[in-house]
Amino acid sequence: MAHIDLGVDETQFPGITGPMRFRPETARPLNELAEVLLRGPHSLTAGERELIAAYVSGLNECDFCRNSHSAFAAAQLDEGMALVDQVRANLDEAPVSAKLRALLRIAGAVQETGRKVTADHVESARTEGATDIEIHDTVLIAAAFCMYNRYVDGLATLAPTDPERYAQSARRIIEHGYTN
Repeated sequence: MAHIDLGVDETQFPGITGPMRFRPETARPLNELAEVLLRGPHSLTAGERELIAAYVSGLNECDFCRNSHSAFAAAQLDEGMALVDQVRANLDEAPVSAKLRALLRIAGAVQETGRKVTADHVESARTEGATDIEIHDTVLIAAAFCMYNRYVDGLATLAPTDPERYAQSARRIIEHGYTN
């Protein structure tokens, strides 16, 4: 049960959806940010960007966001959940491009603190072909998901355990996005 009365049935509106219904005026810009970062036109695929969100959410131990964005990434990556699980279990051994691995390392550093991102991280990403936009957006996705994760967990919202709930949400996000 959430720390505050969100005015909704948490089984129907788990995780971030309950607080967003509680304060729609703050939900709108948060959803707009997610839409731009995760679904807008970009050189990284939507699946890769969702993978960054899932990776950071896993590092933050935010069950709802980790499970949600893992499902969203898996639904948009050819390799599906197997790849998501491999990245989350062992980034060094996961079968991702060197560029994505370098960007995920930047995201992992941001998850600890932005000051952990070093010139070596950035140079490594650039050497692997990352653009300044990709580096910028990786940092912003990681920072935003630290906020989203703390929002969800700070209010102690419900995280469903049934993977099908997350798969249903993935289908809705892919079809309609974060702002609809």
